[in-house]
Amino acid sequence: MNLDGVSLWTALITPLKGSGEVDYPSLEKLLKQQEEAGNGVLILGSTGEALNLDDEEKKKILSFTIGLKLKVPLMCGVGGVHLGETVRWVEYLETLPLHAYLMVTPLYAKPGVLGQTHWFKPLMDVSTRPVVLYNVPSRAGVSLSLEALKNLRDHPLCWGVKEASGSVTDFKKYRETAHKARLISGDDAMMPDFSKHGVNGLISVSSNVWPKATSLYVQKCLEGRMIQEEIELWEKASNSLFVASNPVPVKRLLWEKSVINSSVCRAPLHEKDLEKADLLKESDQMIQNWLQNN
Repeated sequence: MNLDGVSLWTALITPLKGSGEVDYPSLEKLLKQQEEAGNGVLILGSTGEALNLDDEEKKKILSFTIGLKLKVPLMCGVGGVHLGETVRWVEYLETLPLHAYLMVTPLYAKPGVLGQTHWFKPLMDVSTRPVVLYNVPSRAGVSLSLEALKNLRDHPLCWGVKEASGSVTDFKKYRETAHKARLISGDDAMMPDFSKHGVNGLISVSSNVWPKATSLYVQKCLEGRMIQEEIELWEKASNSLFVASNPVPVKRLLWEKSVINSSVCRAPLHEKDLEKADLLKESDQMIQNWLQNN
């Protein structure tokens, strides 16, 4: 499957029952919505609470998702802090019909140039699929090193960089350093700014609840057709999904809209850390109106 034509990937949530178990009927509904919108799907990323799931749960989610035989590409998140275990996980993923991986900078350890280089390279070496390296300093505690990116950018599987610094200045540095690799925004609200500096697409949280609207938003951003009023509307709506730790707000809104059966999150997250949904509902109405007018 040619991934170069995919401009929007949805960082899919993992819906849970009230009991905390994975809610597979809701997961199927979400996946089918993404397929209908033509969006690529990222499963088992941070929005999917992958670090809060055990290996058997992750394997069952992968099996279920693959079994639906969706007509859109599947990317799988790869994160960890133990290199051997993470290599073995990628080796397992290699037995499945996935299309790409998202590999995040190791959490907590704050590795430097060589640490990052010698983390990512073994993972890419055991892969046969395109890899997106993930810069998310707000979660990892350290940025993806530009020098490490220079060391890795010519690897045949270094397909892209997901850039979630929230800084246009930093984005431009990654764009310059990445060479031939694609630059994918990890921040919905930054798409209009990043579009001026060579972004190739978006890995989105917003598209969980607004799959078709977000697809149109990305298209208009890439074509430079967003007016200031629209930019401000999408910034407000996107940011409302981060008023508590992701994915707490997006799960709450999906539950309010009766798309999923429960807003339950897996510890250490908790759905009741978000008390009110007024801002989320307001954002949802704004996006629905925007979509109707476009």
